[in-house]
Amino acid sequence: MFEFERPRGGERALLVHINLPDSLDQDDLSEFIELVRSADVEDVDIIVGSRHLPSAKTFVGKGKLEEIASLARLHEIDVVLFNHALSPSQERNLEKELQCRVLDRTGLILDIFAQRAHSFEGKLQVELAQLKHLSTRLVRGWTHLERQKGGIGLRGPGETQLETDRRLLGKRIKYLNNRLEKVASQRQQSRQARKQAEIPTLSLVGYTNAGKSSLFNALTESHAYAADQLFATLDPTLRKLEVDEHLSVIMADTVGFIRHLPHDLVAAFRATLQETREADLILHVIDCVDENRQDKIDAVNNVLVEVGADKTPQLQIFNKIDLAEYSPRIDRDEEGKATRVWLSAKSTQGFEEFKQVIIEYFSVKTLCCELDLQPSEGLIRSRLYELKVITEETYNDDGSVHLVLQISEVQIKKLSRHLEISTERFHICDDRLAGAA
Repeated sequence: MFEFERPRGGERALLVHINLPDSLDQDDLSEFIELVRSADVEDVDIIVGSRHLPSAKTFVGKGKLEEIASLARLHEIDVVLFNHALSPSQERNLEKELQCRVLDRTGLILDIFAQRAHSFEGKLQVELAQLKHLSTRLVRGWTHLERQKGGIGLRGPGETQLETDRRLLGKRIKYLNNRLEKVASQRQQSRQARKQAEIPTLSLVGYTNAGKSSLFNALTESHAYAADQLFATLDPTLRKLEVDEHLSVIMADTVGFIRHLPHDLVAAFRATLQETREADLILHVIDCVDENRQDKIDAVNNVLVEVGADKTPQLQIFNKIDLAEYSPRIDRDEEGKATRVWLSAKSTQGFEEFKQVIIEYFSVKTLCCELDLQPSEGLIRSRLYELKVITEETYNDDGSVHLVLQISEVQIKKLSRHLEISTERFHICDDRLAGAA
């Protein structure tokens, strides 16, 4: 596997954070420090500054660059970490001036992921993200790669060493994409089997370190790795949860989100994030004692939009009530539908309320509905027959078909999401519940 080379011991790092207008705020500095420590790096010192605009050449100004260089020499720094996204030319120029490695926020997150990946799929995903990130930075620090190859045994097809490396990187990226396509296909088959067995899937999402894995372990009595550090969970884990004697669900623990999550990572982890997109219900786990929880809620929702899971029903789980004076409870909207559950993964307070909401959501109560389908919508009709919800069928002169259904609200929402049919087309013919399936 291709991974960034790392020394066995912890590296000594100098941290750089520049306040920019309408950009990263002070809270991001504390998060950046957590990222650095999660990467097993010793943060020797922190340099904070302000600029109206980043320098195109070195991101920081001349005076700040001299300050960084002076501290790097004083503390014998191994790597300078920037809490910003740097362009390849900025990284090259900084390394030339500072005479040490320079890594931006994206590179740091990729390094953490490389350490956390244990499964075959996880390693493939991390390597793909690393290679995409590295492909734009091949020139950095390797001026000899610009020279033409030559000499005995080195005469090639007339391309520079740099061109050869780029071609090999492209081949490796293509290979990884093909392998991940197979993984995605296997996951799709597993999801299809769960759908046929009509087992609902719940996907845990949330800002990194919100307590997803702890909640997952407490509910399913599993032993997924959980720690008080960013990105403790990388490889997805699925477990069955017996909610009560009549209802079982599949819970999926996924990677934590973060503000400014690198796009290459989102793309590489599409097979994993597919579990979230295909879930019947997203459990958005939130640290209720976090002062900046609303910003983090927004960050998670932005990533859900990016992966196409923003239309999946969501239930907010306010975790860690044991750290504050909160009681277990269920918050509901004007229609009486549960929108939020307050609980503690550590003390298990609120677990009964959580299970109550899940039972409410997946209770198999059906409505009598009428639906008209055009001749081109045979796939929808076929799916309705698979669900065994059609009670009457009448053909019209224009070839359309009128159906009477006994169907649950959950099934209607799933159909509208997966087959792109509006829920408004299902006309309730009887306001009364038609009974339990």
